[in-house]
Amino acid sequence: MAMIETSTQAYQRDRRVVIAGIVLISLLSWVYLFVIAAPGPVDHTSAHAGMHPAMAAWDGGLLALSIVMWSVMMIAMMLPTATPMVLSFTRLQHQREARSKAIRLTGWFSAGYLGTWIVFSLMAAFAQWALYSSNLMTSVMGSATPLLAGTLLVTAGLFQWSDMKEACLSKCRSPLNFLLNEWRPGSSGALIMGLRHGIFCVGCCWVLMLLMFVGGVMNLAWMAAITIYVLLEKILP
Repeated sequence: MAMIETSTQAYQRDRRVVIAGIVLISLLSWVYLFVIAAPGPVDHTSAHAGMHPAMAAWDGGLLALSIVMWSVMMIAMMLPTATPMVLSFTRLQHQREARSKAIRLTGWFSAGYLGTWIVFSLMAAFAQWALYSSNLMTSVMGSATPLLAGTLLVTAGLFQWSDMKEACLSKCRSPLNFLLNEWRPGSSGALIMGLRHGIFCVGCCWVLMLLMFVGGVMNLAWMAAITIYVLLEKILP
């Protein structure tokens, strides 16, 4: 006779599924970034819009590729940092008697969260196009002038000590408090909660993302460093 699954067992099973999903999506995103950042066989740069040396002739296709690049980059960097919040959401779904829907609702929550970063990616891609068209960026998408790099670094430093930064970061550091205060039932509720969490996350991290224009948009080490920094900001007191 099969054993009846307890609530704890059900949660642990779903927790493993959620973690596996986060790891898989994040890993695939990083693999994509590694592939497009790899030097090309002819011009020693990627043929992707993020690194192509002839970006002055941007058209709709290259802009679309840049949006895809930024979107995947944000998923690779920001999905892992949301792991504590996503797992807390799954746990609360189990505690609120939504066990059979926990995975699906967690998917909606995650989609809302990533949706805000995709919107940010649209703006970042247009900013990249504008900076390159103004000759303020190099062919490998780093700052072409010390003034731009310095301005971005100073802006990021000042923002780190701002009230807005602290207000948004406080929403990300305490997953349980955020979820209890923002709780909404059903799929639409999960999506809205994810969107709101994403808005707060973008609010506290958007300046850090602009530092990609300093180190180089496709600088993988720079991406990893910012990802680790954001994660530590969220989990450390």
